Amino acid sequence: MTDIYSAPALLEAHRQQFPALANKAYFNYGGQGPLPQTALEAINQSYQYIQRAGPFSQQVNDWVEQEASLTREVIASELNVPAQTITLTEDVTVGCNIVLWGIDWKAGDHLLLSDCEHPGVVATAQEIGLRFNVDISTCPLMATLNQGDPVAVVMNHLQPNTRLVVLSDILWNTGQVLPMAEIVDAIHSYSPTTQPRGILVDAAQSVGVLPLNLTQMGVDFYAFTGHKWWCGPEGLGGLYVRPEALDSLHPTFIGWRSLEFSKAGIRWQPGGRRFEVATSAYPLYAGLRSAIALHHQWSSVQERYQQILSSSKYLWQRLTELPGVTCLRTSPPQVGLVSFQLTDKRHPQLVQFLETHGVLVRTIREPDCVRASVHYLTLQSEIDQLVEKIENYGNL
Repeated sequence: MTDIYSAPALLEAHRQQFPALANKAYFNYGGQGPLPQTALEAINQSYQYIQRAGPFSQQVNDWVEQEASLTREVIASELNVPAQTITLTEDVTVGCNIVLWGIDWKAGDHLLLSDCEHPGVVATAQEIGLRFNVDISTCPLMATLNQGDPVAVVMNHLQPNTRLVVLSDILWNTGQVLPMAEIVDAIHSYSPTTQPRGILVDAAQSVGVLPLNLTQMGVDFYAFTGHKWWCGPEGLGGLYVRPEALDSLHPTFIGWRSLEFSKAGIRWQPGGRRFEVATSAYPLYAGLRSAIALHHQWSSVQERYQQILSSSKYLWQRLTELPGVTCLRTSPPQVGLVSFQLTDKRHPQLVQFLETHGVLVRTIREPDCVRASVHYLTLQSEIDQLVEKIENYGNL
């Protein structure tokens, strides 16, 4: 493993491959990661190839099939699942919607979320509740950030008619990492059941950060994106569906990519391909594969995760020393999301002030705080710069 603090020059050289990291201190990886130059070039070359060969030709059609297959295989390798279980989507939200609208909801079913889910998921759940007379409720996981048992909280809010549980394995607002394998096992073993029960994980903040083995985890549905911690292009994500859960999900949006044509008739594509719809921006596939490959050139996912933990702990420690600043966590972060509050709660003003000084962070509405995202690409000097600017703001 390369120690980023003992060998900053090596990381500086690696960072040169990310144009967006020049002339700024970037702490918004949890919103969108910077695209490496190799990915930009791969995307551009793919577009040029399509135009040279003819956008609608058998040659390009064969190329698209190969590109999609290669991309599913790379993603599947990162998640430790079979490639046929992967659906290529545009982003996390699309993956969540495939699951939420694909369930055959009945009046009186129960859908359980946590109080830390993204507004897009919450709004979708509310609409399902209105359309199908489904009971929607939330479990208070935010209160377990520094103490408490999230597994017990989830289980205490299950009902005999719970059809689906929707959780994030890394809570996007507080940075808490849920013991997802334990939660999945507990939900699947919950005894008072009258129907199949599944769990959908919003993995917006975990893919590209945590070492993952979804086969061992046993999760039913896992929605993710490539444009955050993987630093891939926006517009490309994915959904994993556990093979045993596939038949419980019906395609909502249907197109030619969903279907398999033969003399015997039309049928669904096997595995996750049945949830893909129609024409997409295929050159993005090469861009995502290139970004993932570049991360592996630096170190393994486990080593990158340890670097993220080291850097986020350093930021957390520095912030705890500042007067007027309170970190949401009372112990070092479990991932790269470091959320904090100002005593005066002037969070939008702080974010604007920092951006004018070339330091990029974001606000969170609930809880009202500022969130800094620390990647393995983050320099110690950038963390020092962030803390210095926050201190300067507090002295204004």
